[in-house]
Order: sequence, then structure tokens, then C-alpha cells
Amino acid sequence: MSCTLDQAIGALICVFHKYSGKEGDKNTLNKKELKELIQKELALGPKLKEAEIAGLMADLDRNKDQEVNFQEYVTFLAALAMVYHEELVKHQ
Repeated sequence: MSCTLDQAIGALICVFHKYSGKEGDKNTLNKKELKELIQKELALGPKLKEAEIAGLMADLDRNKDQEVNFQEYVTFLAALAMVYHEELVKHQ
């Protein structure tokens, strides 16, 4: 039986690969794949405007290759976890 955190990490990895394999390199997310991931996997996703997603892509793409690799994705998740944590603390 796996632990809760193990399951969560596995889910984060599976979500990345669910979208990264749709076009081009199976180990990166292009802009279209990232947009789809955000819109389908995050509650705030459908609320984001095209310009906001483009800005997010630019911020995440540290090596400026027009794709988000797994390391860049994990950095995004860490930042997102910090935002969620701050909101949780505010409402306690």
C-alpha cells in the first residue's frame, strides 16, 4: 500500500505525461499542451485568459526553448503549492 504523498507525487507525474505526449517531444509540454493541462487539471484554469497563459509559459520556460520540461513543470507546481498554502493559512 502506498502512502498519500507517494500517490500525490505519482499523480503529478502522470498528469505531466498525460499532456506532454500529445505533440512533438514526449518529455516536454509545448504551449498548447500546457494550456490544455492548466485548463483541464486546475480549477482556476478555465478562468485564465490567453495572455495569462502565454505569460505563464514565458515564466516557466527558463531555458527559452518554447517548451516546458519536467524540471520547469515541477518548479511551477512548487510555486502553485506555495500560493495554495498561503490561501489556506489566510482562511484558518
